[in-house]
Amino acid sequence: MNSMARRLLKSVRHRQTAWLRSSPARSGKQHLGKLVLGIETSCDDTGAAVVDDAGRVLGEALHCQKEIHLQAGGIIPVVAQQLHRENIKQVVEEALSVSGVSVHQLAAIATTVKPGLALSLEVGLQYSLNLVSRYQKPFIPIHHMEAHALTVRLTQHLEFPFLVLLLSGGHCILAVAQGVSDFLLLGQSIDIAPGDMLDKVARRLSLRKHPECQSMAGGKAIEHLARGGSWQQLSFPLPMQQHRNCLFSFSGLQNLVNKAIVQKEREEGIEEGEILSCAQDIAAAAQHAVAVHIIQRTYRAMLFCIKNGILPSKSATLVVSGGVASNQYIRRGLQALADVNDFAFLCPPPRLCTDNGVMIAWNGIERLRAGVGVLRDTDGIRYQPKAPLGIDISKRVEEDSIRVPKLKKKIRWLAP
Repeated sequence: MNSMARRLLKSVRHRQTAWLRSSPARSGKQHLGKLVLGIETSCDDTGAAVVDDAGRVLGEALHCQKEIHLQAGGIIPVVAQQLHRENIKQVVEEALSVSGVSVHQLAAIATTVKPGLALSLEVGLQYSLNLVSRYQKPFIPIHHMEAHALTVRLTQHLEFPFLVLLLSGGHCILAVAQGVSDFLLLGQSIDIAPGDMLDKVARRLSLRKHPECQSMAGGKAIEHLARGGSWQQLSFPLPMQQHRNCLFSFSGLQNLVNKAIVQKEREEGIEEGEILSCAQDIAAAAQHAVAVHIIQRTYRAMLFCIKNGILPSKSATLVVSGGVASNQYIRRGLQALADVNDFAFLCPPPRLCTDNGVMIAWNGIERLRAGVGVLRDTDGIRYQPKAPLGIDISKRVEEDSIRVPKLKKKIRWLAP
């Protein structure tokens, strides 16, 4: 661990316990069904929860590292790993304590093993395997993005198949959920994710120095400032317009936004690190461009699925999940798109859109019910920093070359 990481850890450790959030059980202490403990450490949050096979969250706990990484301007993997190590035992014990459940009562232990930060995944997997070995419990390895995709089935009655859009700081994925552990991948980002892009724009705008945004994560700061700005003041060409597929790209868009920031700094005669007077307009324009790119790709996915009979034409559903799904501007645009195409539109509650132990435990319940991926022998289990979701049919989408109607003619777009 380098000296910067050590200083960062030392400066914040005395405040860590303030970031432990636990939630009480939703029901009484009588547990008649099967129980699964879920453990999540794929990135910078340590989460654990106990969920039963009726979909009741009996107890959960979450240790958030956000404040630490905000100080550093981004996630430092070695710092995230160390904080996971220091807090995972407390988080798991808190979730079990709140639920009133002992490890002996569990039907299985489910843990994120892919994809994510290698150093973070290692902590959760090692801790879980120790529990599994000690208590002789079945182990259910979980794909982080599958868990995000299926979380909506915890809060809503939703049958397969459905179209799912996963938006986060690390991922941007369009897929069809055909069943538990049965996905068709329509498209994903070929470079960075939308959450990552918005965070980088926020850092380039130095929004940590903005009086309204000092305690906000980057994407949240962009959304907040965008409400007071006008996206029409700047024009950013959308990525990959010549490609009729469902792939995403945000790095080129980020570069265009950075160039616009440099130009505005010159015009205003200020140095990098100072706050631009037009920061709100830049935030609004960047957010709008991200939203339109996402909506166009999702529109093509809808048309592709209906054309090929992958989704029912009269009762199709679009599910949006992941941390960026909490962005209300992007969500409203996707809601409008769903309405125009007669799709039902569903999102998990905001607290379940970000990383948490509940979604991992629920994915464990889903797999336990389906009898898929429940292991008695954990020999050879490894974490996987990179892992695709389902069967990739993105080339088939591109071969169909579906033209998407102009959004302005089809959707009444909402101003920032």
